[in-house]
Amino acid sequence: MNHVTRSDTSLVGRWWWTVDRTTIFIVMILLAFGALLSFSASPAMAERLDLEAFFFVKRHLVFLVPSVVLLFGLSLFSPVWIWRLCLLGVVGGFAGMILTLQIGEAVKGAERWIDLGIVKLQPSEFMKPAFFVITAWLFALDRRMSQRWALPLNVFMLLGMVALLILQKDLGQSILFASVWGIQLFLAGYPLTWMFSLAGIGVAGLFGAYNYMPHVRSRIDGFYAPDGDRYQINRAAQAFNDGGWLGVGPGEGKVKNAIPDVHNDFIFSVVGEEFGLMACIGVLLVYTLLVMRGIAQATRFDSLFTSLVALGIVCQLGLQALINMASTLALIPTKGMTLPFLSYGGSSLLSLAVSMGIFLAVTRRRPRQESFL
Repeated sequence: MNHVTRSDTSLVGRWWWTVDRTTIFIVMILLAFGALLSFSASPAMAERLDLEAFFFVKRHLVFLVPSVVLLFGLSLFSPVWIWRLCLLGVVGGFAGMILTLQIGEAVKGAERWIDLGIVKLQPSEFMKPAFFVITAWLFALDRRMSQRWALPLNVFMLLGMVALLILQKDLGQSILFASVWGIQLFLAGYPLTWMFSLAGIGVAGLFGAYNYMPHVRSRIDGFYAPDGDRYQINRAAQAFNDGGWLGVGPGEGKVKNAIPDVHNDFIFSVVGEEFGLMACIGVLLVYTLLVMRGIAQATRFDSLFTSLVALGIVCQLGLQALINMASTLALIPTKGMTLPFLSYGGSSLLSLAVSMGIFLAVTRRRPRQESFL
């Protein structure tokens, strides 16, 4: 792209000089490393299921292509068009999540997926970017335009989202959605007492989930009980120990033969065993850099909508990465949440690509008259 000059007024030329190329570079590093990890971790899972060795590798690469297309394609859109697409996405996402409860396929007790034959989709994953765009819009309407109906609708959306996730037995995602919504609430300038109230409601909700949701209680009890089911996290811990500082080498690890979901929820243990502690620190630094870059980009704008969208997306990605790594390191109970861009999972990969495409779109440098709220 070095031949693109600043005087180039074509679509590509205007995009190149206004988009955040640093963020693109960071995301492409994560995507490339995720593809490499797929070659290392997925064959063992395929063999356990009597599938062709590179079955999951091929599927990961197949999903990688449209993910990159979505990432760059969405970055070309204006904030107004992003808002329109996300409004449709929220409506379709709620419909998909309700449909999941009716016809969804249960996997390990959780009803989160709709089987379309050649692919299984998780509607809640695709709700993430659209949901945080619309909540940002509603916060901006209330704070900047004094539209008093916006905040009650925003609260209703959150309650509806959390309720559907609880019905799908997905406590981890409900915590993620509520946490990012709370961050947007705080950054929009609402009273700090509201944040404490939200935190209190969250604690009460967790207490209720422990007492009235058997699968939550069993997972928490198993995590803290000395004789609980800690097989996966113990094997992950052993993998980090075996990897040492520099790892045992790509493809040489053993944890992928011991943990069933190592290519998905426990991909970080593969990083630790095969590439070592230095690689784990590197992955953490890359995620930190991505979040810090997102925060820096978001604070450049006068538009509350733009800032809340950008901050909501990078906080969601950062929290998801933190939850995955913390559960792999046995700091918290396992949540069944993917490591962004590194874990296998078509819905997750596509959703994250959409999220970063939206981030790139709203943070592009534009004339002041093109700002949105």
